Amino acid sequence: MEYIWKQIPRSNEAKIDDLKKAINVNAILANILIQRGIESFDEAKYFFRPSLDSLHDPFLMKDMDAAVNRILAAIEAEEKILIYGDYDVDGTTAVALLYSFLRGFYENIEFYIPDRYHEGYGVSEKGVRYAADNGFGLIIALDCGIKAVDKVALANELGVDFIICDHHTPGEKLPAAVAVLDAKRSDCNYPYKELSGCGVGFKLAQALSKTLGQDEQKLYQYLDLLVVSIAADIVPITGENRILAYFGLKQINTSPRPGLEALKNAGHLQESITISDIVFKIGPRINASGRLEHAKSSVELLISESLMEASELAKAVDVVNNNRRNFDENITREAFAMIAEMESSRAWNATVLYKEDWHKGVIGIVASRCIEQYYRPTIILTESNGKATGSARSVVDFNIYDAIAECADLLEQFGGHKYAAGLTLQVDKVPLFQERFEEVVKSRIRDKHLIPVIEVDDEISVDEINPSFYNILKQMAPFGPGNPEPVFVLNNVRAENVVVLKEKHIRFEILQEGQKTSLVCLAFGMADKAKDPQQTTKELLESKMSFSLVGEIRENVFRGNSSLQIYVKDIKFD
Repeated sequence: MEYIWKQIPRSNEAKIDDLKKAINVNAILANILIQRGIESFDEAKYFFRPSLDSLHDPFLMKDMDAAVNRILAAIEAEEKILIYGDYDVDGTTAVALLYSFLRGFYENIEFYIPDRYHEGYGVSEKGVRYAADNGFGLIIALDCGIKAVDKVALANELGVDFIICDHHTPGEKLPAAVAVLDAKRSDCNYPYKELSGCGVGFKLAQALSKTLGQDEQKLYQYLDLLVVSIAADIVPITGENRILAYFGLKQINTSPRPGLEALKNAGHLQESITISDIVFKIGPRINASGRLEHAKSSVELLISESLMEASELAKAVDVVNNNRRNFDENITREAFAMIAEMESSRAWNATVLYKEDWHKGVIGIVASRCIEQYYRPTIILTESNGKATGSARSVVDFNIYDAIAECADLLEQFGGHKYAAGLTLQVDKVPLFQERFEEVVKSRIRDKHLIPVIEVDDEISVDEINPSFYNILKQMAPFGPGNPEPVFVLNNVRAENVVVLKEKHIRFEILQEGQKTSLVCLAFGMADKAKDPQQTTKELLESKMSFSLVGEIRENVFRGNSSLQIYVKDIKFD
């Protein structure tokens, strides 16, 4: 796949010079910081030295008083409380966090995770009736519920109160719950709008802790769960999320709860855990249960109190994750074959695929794989309970939720946001939806949306990549949405010592005219990548041709020795 390299406009030189002097960094680092909105000594201090004292007062969130008062009343009356959460990583970590916190001083609680296949996403009628039939007076919904108007109305009829802790965009009407905690409410003045669902649950726990006069330090033991939700749910790692993620990573790396330690062991994660490790190694394992079986087992793992128990649960989760990976690979191959067949007859701006026997639990992953390969808005549908249900994923700057909304008359339900959504429709309407969605996308999409972009922070030379530079650069972590890992371009370089690893990756060193040192580069999956009809990337590198590359600077530690490398994202030959 070809990429456009988009250089982020360089900051004002006077600002760069001022910040460079104020915090004693070089111009490249000062430029990157200013691009992230950090222009003064105080802003740099807040960024580089996160503090839990900077967390916002939870009572700034609309309805927090009502939520705390209702929970305390339930505890006083010894009511049964049901902690209800979605089946994904954000939902299960949120349930594990609030359940564990409340269990520390109140025992009359249970948790409930809806079945992906029989109940679907969000608050279900079955879940509400379960609460009513089993004597629960209060449901606390986490990472869902903001649009559950009918289900909350049913709960009210059955004598069950609701507290909603959600982070999704509300609809036109809010559910008639005792409290609706969601910073995205138009009438909520909470300063930070991008908390995860687990983050909203944490703010509720924080408010309860303050009200009860508890030592807030005890609350911070749950930050390892919170950073997993922040990473896996791809929320911005800015503001309050960055503080929570920073200390959550410290927790998960030094004294994680048994369930997360067991998952680290299952994923063979021995070095310092990063946001990326959570996204690719820990998150999928937690998600696997909800995708193929029942996410209740993920919560049981996350709340387990001994490493022995957690290790057994993690082994079972790992088996499910391996099965998930097999489903993923097989369905992806089938999807690619279907796309190739479609393209043989006409050009498409969007991909909508349906096959009745695809596993519902992995179609979101398959949609992402299709975008990686073909880079256009994609919806993957399968049959579930007699209907077509699907997951949608989008490309940069294209709002797939709005495009789906234009087809609402064909759908039974849909929800989501700019880059990811879910939908359900009658099976016989799939062909009509496919054509309609294609027309909507065709009318909205532009050429720029269909070519993936690599944003480049700054140009750098080989000699400038040294330990002192990297020591400051790595303090900009944790990286993620809103604070991406810096990407650099190196121009006019040549390669030597080119080696192919595992038949698909390339390791090589680069030299640059006028520079004293060389630098090791790793280009994953590029060994056979053709850069022109005649030659592969490997052959062009060996030709000593001059080229430019973009990539991220990483530290390699081997047998106690540390060295810096470039993880290559793309190469362009002169």
